[in-house]
Amino acid sequence: MNVDLPIREPPTTTPPEEAINGNGAEANGAETNGEVTAATPPKGVAAVAQDKLIVGVDFGTTYSGRAFHTLREKFWFDKPTRWPGGNGITSDKVPTEISYELPPAQNGAATSPVSSEPDATTPNGSIAPQPNIRWGFQFKPEESRLRCIKLFLDRNQKLPHFVSPLDTAAQLRKCDKTVMDAVSDYLTQLYKHTMDTMTRRYGESFMAITKVEFVLTVPAVWSDAAKNATLQAAERAGMGNRHELKLISEPEAAAVYTLKAIQPATLKVGDNFVVCDAGGGTVDLIAYRITQLHPLRVEESAVGTGGLCGSAFLNYRFEDHVKSRIGQERYNHMREKKPKTWMMGLRYFEEFVKRNFNEEEHQEVNVPFPGLADDEEAGLDSGFLIMSAEQVKTIFEPVIKDVLDLVEGQVNGIRQKGGVVSGIILVGGFGQSNHLYNRLKQHFNSAPPPPYSEHPAQALVNGTVSQTIEVMQPLYAWTAVVRGAVLRGVEGNIVLNRKSRWHYGTSYATVYDETKHPITDRYWSPLWERWMVSDRMQWHIAKGATVSPDTPISFHYTRNFRPSQSLVVEDDLIASDAADPPDAFSPGLINVCTLRTDLSAVPKSLFTRLTTTKGVEFDNLDFELHMRIESAGLVFELRVDGVRYGSVQAEFH
Repeated sequence: MNVDLPIREPPTTTPPEEAINGNGAEANGAETNGEVTAATPPKGVAAVAQDKLIVGVDFGTTYSGRAFHTLREKFWFDKPTRWPGGNGITSDKVPTEISYELPPAQNGAATSPVSSEPDATTPNGSIAPQPNIRWGFQFKPEESRLRCIKLFLDRNQKLPHFVSPLDTAAQLRKCDKTVMDAVSDYLTQLYKHTMDTMTRRYGESFMAITKVEFVLTVPAVWSDAAKNATLQAAERAGMGNRHELKLISEPEAAAVYTLKAIQPATLKVGDNFVVCDAGGGTVDLIAYRITQLHPLRVEESAVGTGGLCGSAFLNYRFEDHVKSRIGQERYNHMREKKPKTWMMGLRYFEEFVKRNFNEEEHQEVNVPFPGLADDEEAGLDSGFLIMSAEQVKTIFEPVIKDVLDLVEGQVNGIRQKGGVVSGIILVGGFGQSNHLYNRLKQHFNSAPPPPYSEHPAQALVNGTVSQTIEVMQPLYAWTAVVRGAVLRGVEGNIVLNRKSRWHYGTSYATVYDETKHPITDRYWSPLWERWMVSDRMQWHIAKGATVSPDTPISFHYTRNFRPSQSLVVEDDLIASDAADPPDAFSPGLINVCTLRTDLSAVPKSLFTRLTTTKGVEFDNLDFELHMRIESAGLVFELRVDGVRYGSVQAEFH
């Protein structure tokens, strides 16, 4: 989301009486105080032509990653990274986990709660101690840490059963932290490690004169408020101000990378591809239609969907399976007294079973649990838990079924509009799974040969002929999202049109009509000198409508101002995901954000002076708010008679 002007606390204003519907020179970059700002080359550094570093950040539910690239380099991607606490082992990603440790009390004094403010003081006036932060790989198996903190940014999404809000709140309360603090602190650690890695690679002199731009990824189904919260956290982490930061939805980033990777061998104009980004916590899907090959351009062909059915759910189903096999008492003893035994079994399940299990090749799977005594009835033999292929499939099946249902929904949505789905692109950590890949192939390619038809194209549209869909699993499925984020920063946007995920509208007041409005809703307007009704809804964008970032949607307003009244006005952007949104504001609608518009920059000549029959003078102004829907956000601006004026600040709820 790239709101045109900063979001800050607005001045206190008196709202206008009524809102009536009219129906109608890039700087060099350096890191300073955690921000990317203009810089002067250090003494002795020769001036060079401007280069730029593009950093993609995939802030994930269970794992996070980053990649970077300079505009002058031949395109390549970073090799697996050595992360703090990783014991020298390289990995493409780092766990999205963080903890706070209070420093020990000194001189026997009790440790005071720690504020998230850097210069916070305790009640006695001393500087409050700041907690030590550990993140990523810096944990022993048995140690407590915050997990899945990303999911708390979007209150519209349900939390999975294994994420405890109470436990998370208790851990945060110990150090007087919030979810936003935890997300910002985690991104800060990721930012510092990334900057250190790039400085080691390119040198301090190069970094001092090179602008750094960050592109962050967010789930496609996230609310606008959650996307804005991600921007705020990234800004606090030092990744630049919100005008330089870019957001891209995770499946769109994956599509950017994978479609370019397979171009041009198998792509044709008109092809539809469903991108399934199956991660640790969430699964995100968007479908794209190819509109142009050189250069590659696409448009969304179905509204993005998603759900909580990532691979982390397999871990907890595996845990339940182990409990049922060895018994609750022995399981509890292992977790408490032999945590490394449990972690070895879980790690084997994560790294081998989840990714590589193939029912045609593996009749049984031996999961190591060293130290557990043999038990023939439980299936424990020589330190291994023996699992049959059927038992493994039982763990996978409910989660895979949820993924299949999501993909089926995208495919059916395209077919209902007469489109043909050419392929399903499987990316993300869970997207590496052999079993998920094979189940998708079976599901979409197991139909019997179609009967003869003189009109095969029409039969396909009507559903009487099954269509074979190719399932693709790119080589770098786990890092496709972050690679696509870098490509987005380097090559720009390739998505020409998108599908609106919500109905978007605004409320307004209008003249009372006894044939349309309840008499209890009317009120008398002393300025318009007539009966009015408020809270009527006008829906400017329909759910599923095709929108282009180059074609803004305009909201037309008429405002009245008494003399000396503030010219800062507020309007709420309302959303609905219902099939038929209501005509009047109702409790079920979603208040996306409050738009604060400063009209003081509009020339007085554009206001119309009006006078009531009682001699009361007031000014009237017609104006428009323009909104553009981008990959992962909304952009607003104010226009009067087609000319841009003033500022629009968006406060997301």
